[in-house]
Amino acid sequence: MADVSTGDDGGGKKGKKRPKKGTTRIDMTPMVDLAFLLLTFFILATTLSKPKTMEIVYPKDVKDPDEKMKLNFLLANTIILGEKDNQVFYYPGKFKLDTTQLEHVDLSKDGLRKLLLDKNKNINEAVLKLEEQLKNHQLADSTFKRLRSKTKGDDNAPFFIVKTMNKTKYKTVIDVIDELNICNINKYAVVDIADAEKIALKREIKE
Repeated sequence: MADVSTGDDGGGKKGKKRPKKGTTRIDMTPMVDLAFLLLTFFILATTLSKPKTMEIVYPKDVKDPDEKMKLNFLLANTIILGEKDNQVFYYPGKFKLDTTQLEHVDLSKDGLRKLLLDKNKNINEAVLKLEEQLKNHQLADSTFKRLRSKTKGDDNAPFFIVKTMNKTKYKTVIDVIDELNICNINKYAVVDIADAEKIALKREIKE
């Protein structure tokens, strides 16, 4: 004869069995796929930042000293940078210790920028006309860049020589080059200051 179960078994009231609690399990496979889709989207849609560089023109070595004398000093302009931020001086043409006067200029819009715009007026106006034509879709982008480069490098465009002291601040040099680029001046070079110019600079600073 089969045993009769009382239904108690010592496991609870009236022989009811408690349901087993299963462990919660989340399938992360769709989440991984979604993460890769989002990552791919942001990589394709984001514009990567381009490294910012500044082109600085250095003069080439000239073995023949007479070649330096062939420069057209009517187009030459020199900017001398002292050791402090406010020590920015300018003189046109060829330097002569007895007659050349250094003109003090600051780095404001009414200072160095106004001077550069006045000296480069014709070239700057020509570049602005090209920019207007590009804006009005009269020029293709490649044509605009070619004509702008040709205009800035015109034989009659003024060129600037930036001369520095041994302890001239790097920031001051960058600020001056920024002003040259803003004023559409493409012909410039950074060189060391001459001994005679050092004498004139020290004389201006003391005064």
